[in-house]
Amino acid sequence: MRRLLSQMRLSYGQKLFLLATVPLILAVAAISVLVASQSRQLAEREIRALENQLIEAKKAELKNYLSIARTAFVNIYGRAAPDDDRAKLAVTQILSSMLYGQDGYFFVFDYEGNNLVSPRQTYLIGKNWRGMTDLHGTPITDELIKIARSGGGYHSFDWTKPSSRETARMVTYTIGLQDWRWVVGTGIFIDDVLDTVAMARAEVEARVQRTSFYILAITVAALLLVFLSGMVITVRERRLADAKLKALTQRVFDAQEEERGRVARELHDGISQLLVGVRYALDTARRRFASGDERAPEMLDKGIDHLSGAIQEVRRISRDLRPGVLDDLGLGPALKALTEDFSARTGIETRFETVVFRNRLDQEAKIALYRIAQEALTNIERHANATEVSVDVRGHKRGATLRIADNGQGLPLDRKGNATKGGLGLRNMQERVEQLDGTLRLFTSRSGTVIVAEVPLTYMLTPQEDGPDKRRKASA
Repeated sequence: MRRLLSQMRLSYGQKLFLLATVPLILAVAAISVLVASQSRQLAEREIRALENQLIEAKKAELKNYLSIARTAFVNIYGRAAPDDDRAKLAVTQILSSMLYGQDGYFFVFDYEGNNLVSPRQTYLIGKNWRGMTDLHGTPITDELIKIARSGGGYHSFDWTKPSSRETARMVTYTIGLQDWRWVVGTGIFIDDVLDTVAMARAEVEARVQRTSFYILAITVAALLLVFLSGMVITVRERRLADAKLKALTQRVFDAQEEERGRVARELHDGISQLLVGVRYALDTARRRFASGDERAPEMLDKGIDHLSGAIQEVRRISRDLRPGVLDDLGLGPALKALTEDFSARTGIETRFETVVFRNRLDQEAKIALYRIAQEALTNIERHANATEVSVDVRGHKRGATLRIADNGQGLPLDRKGNATKGGLGLRNMQERVEQLDGTLRLFTSRSGTVIVAEVPLTYMLTPQEDGPDKRRKASA
């Protein structure tokens, strides 16, 4: 499982690509769904309007047909009595002969449900069809009788087409001959209207699919553009990162060589000369002891003094490389010892001030501030020609601040009065502070230089962390 999770870890470039593409894909998906939904709704409203318009035209046509038929038998019906069989026969004959179109005809039912006229479907004549329904359960005869009793109206149901024997949707218009208790009506099939509506819906769906395809194509093109742009940026950033890494590696090598050179000079100029003096004194003392010279103890004492000096020099070099007081007592005492040793070695008047930290610095911040102070004092000794130096370190609500000021000649200035780019020491200080997410500010003029290093509050341990186990490690 761990191996699978490790294989699933994404690189920085992959995370950046996902960060750019996932919102784009989600936005495009939402737009596609919204466009498709809105298009379908708008098209459906238009299709329904078209369907209603066509059906209303069919209904108006039915009404005209029935009006023509009524005109043909109205005189006979108007003069006949309710039980005039001859008049009824004449009317049925007139209606049976009135055929129109391929499937158009008139039908007649009495109020008991008996079919009296059905010229295109004669098998219905003479039979009672009360309770008849279509394939979907829609009542036919009973509903037609009900509509005729109420004066007339439209009814829609599925019916068999006489010409093709296929079932199709039919719209009928019926009226009632109340004296004879007859239902007279005609119908027209609207399968052509339904086919037109279905074709319109299919065309709308095809347009929606084409639009979705276009959106998908645009999305893929955009993703490819993002991917190619990301590849270009990644390659460019990788080249810049490689260049920066090479420069950083070279600076590390330069720092190592500089430190090695400093240690070598310390050993050569200090310890080496002291040990040569010790050897010379011991050699002289040995010869004087051999010759019985009474001055032999004097040279032996001088050799011991030289050896003590060498021991002190070794301790000083060791302290510069890694001061034990920084781990044992904290940043304040370590900086105080550093400034006192600097003042004693260089003769420059040095003042050190500190305020007791409310919280304690962690180990990383202590080392960084100590090295910044050490580098700053080294630069002052070598380049500043200063006579006074002040070092101040304190904690506050924003974190911790180290301030080092001198009255030397300052850094070289350009034509605009700004400090020119410093050497390796200043770059090292800047990088140490940036590693802590802090800031390093440099103020320089002809009357001196001030360096202010600040580390954020995140590197100050909370009182809960300041227990007995961490007192030695986190003291400041």
